[in-house]
Amino acid sequence: MRLPDLTPADMDTEQLSLRERIVGGPRGSGPQHFALTDEHGALTGPFGVMVHEPAIGAPLQELGSALRYAGTLPERTREIAILAVAHATDNAFERHAHERVGRAAGLADDELAALADGTFAPADSGEQAAYALCRRLLEDRARLDDDDYADLSRTLGTTALTELVVLVGYYRTLAQLMDVHDVGVPRDGT
Repeated sequence: MRLPDLTPADMDTEQLSLRERIVGGPRGSGPQHFALTDEHGALTGPFGVMVHEPAIGAPLQELGSALRYAGTLPERTREIAILAVAHATDNAFERHAHERVGRAAGLADDELAALADGTFAPADSGEQAAYALCRRLLEDRARLDDDDYADLSRTLGTTALTELVVLVGYYRTLAQLMDVHDVGVPRDGT
């Protein structure tokens, strides 16, 4: 990582406040499928970058929290979308974290492998439409003709369609943050 890991002792008031919102919010409650902090209390993954710039990191983490915990997408569909971004951007941290979350959401190992190699073909029409939209967005083909929009709106609904577009953009942003700052999987692999 190109930025130093900030432990709570290294943080100013704004950074500590952001750290508390991350670990004390919905990400830190409930089952932990991946570590939010390392053994010294430094945040892992994109959160370790966000805490360096609280004015940007706070709204960014709030958007992510809204997408993960307040959105309407079914949990499996959300994880399929996140993993589609993780694989398209070759982001090790998001793959590491969300394969674990995906398993907890019901994705089987063969489905995770298919997401990794781009051959994912779910039987569920909603998951199929969501995955196809994500792939299209990741190929920078966001402009939809009226027929494609009508099909996606009918299958997913406009709320899910909007959530998926924002989710892909958000996780692409995280991938870019981690690429620029050379953030990988936590050393202990949890």
